[in-house]
Amino acid sequence: MHLTHLSLVDFRSYPTLDLTLGPGVVTFVGSNGQGKTNLLEAIGYVATLASHRVSADAALVRDGAPRAVVRARIVRGDRAALVELEIVPGRANRARLNRAPVARARDVLGLLCTVLFAPEDLALVKGDPAGRRQFLDELLVARTPRMAAVLADYDRVVRQRSTLLRTAGAARRAGGRGDLRTLDVWDGYLATHGAEVLAARLALAEALRPAVAAAYRAVAGAEVPVELAYTSSIDYRGALEPSPLEPSAPGTGAPGTGGPEPGALGPGGDRARLAQAIHDALAAARPREIERGLTLVGPHRDDLALSINGRPARGYASHGESWSLALALRLASFELLRADDREPVLLLDDVFAELDARRRTRLAELVAPAEQVLVTAAVEADVPAELAGTRYTVTDAQVQRVD
Repeated sequence: MHLTHLSLVDFRSYPTLDLTLGPGVVTFVGSNGQGKTNLLEAIGYVATLASHRVSADAALVRDGAPRAVVRARIVRGDRAALVELEIVPGRANRARLNRAPVARARDVLGLLCTVLFAPEDLALVKGDPAGRRQFLDELLVARTPRMAAVLADYDRVVRQRSTLLRTAGAARRAGGRGDLRTLDVWDGYLATHGAEVLAARLALAEALRPAVAAAYRAVAGAEVPVELAYTSSIDYRGALEPSPLEPSAPGTGAPGTGGPEPGALGPGGDRARLAQAIHDALAAARPREIERGLTLVGPHRDDLALSINGRPARGYASHGESWSLALALRLASFELLRADDREPVLLLDDVFAELDARRRTRLAELVAPAEQVLVTAAVEADVPAELAGTRYTVTDAQVQRVD
């Protein structure tokens, strides 16, 4: 998979841009603030319908412009697709595929697959759980685009249920009773959608474990024990055990055990038990939730625990260890997508400036075989020789090829 063309209209600092691309390594060099990251942000937006820099789409539209348009031509094997996205502040975005409108913007998810390395990745190790949940969910959608709808449904239920709790709690504190008659209904919705999210995240975390450990060894160049574990506000352990009345689904048993692999979920019964576990946790937390006006249990409260040498990475890892682990998470994502036969476009946004010479070389050697690698750098010398390829300069949103 690779991009052959990128066109921008009023996206960030670009009034217009038409850029021809090809497979292999492409490097964009320019001083800070010239528009390099905006290029990768636009490409990432086509893949995820989100920015890695801001949460609100309004910031993506050039000052004074009513809308922004991003067009990308994507080639995968012998097939090509043209994706067009229109970003209008305050309104739902619109999308077209091969010039024809699609019903929902998310219908174009899956046509372009990217893995982005950026300075913000350090927050995956040092930051709050929300960033790690977002990392898992973006990878889920990249591997299985239908998960975008599942996650959207779950988020909607959490918002509406929390609104009900907040309103009822305020009424009770004011001396009223608060109307909670529909809370049981919302509990059922949250349990059902939450079980889908939790099942998918557990399976993904289990797939990531060996991939992250191997990637960390490759980046750090040392045999250091690295672990990750999905930690939840739900006691889901019973849902992962086979029911005595239900045989394990074919293919879910660990070799020689007859039981499920950790995190592996069979059809029907396992998700039903996950939903029941969520329902039980909601019932136990209800008094606290009413008091605080928040939904306190569910996948939106979970985390991905990372450790190095048996100690939590957050708070204990050195700067170099944290960077190696952040890179390992992205490299593991890359390997999982390749294993799914979804060769992603790699986007490296000014990451080499953050790394010492040894890690620069190791990272370059690991990503160089990818079908397409797009790199930004403020200083050309920061880009390792292993990533020699097509070069562009970026100055005040003007992109020029260096022959």
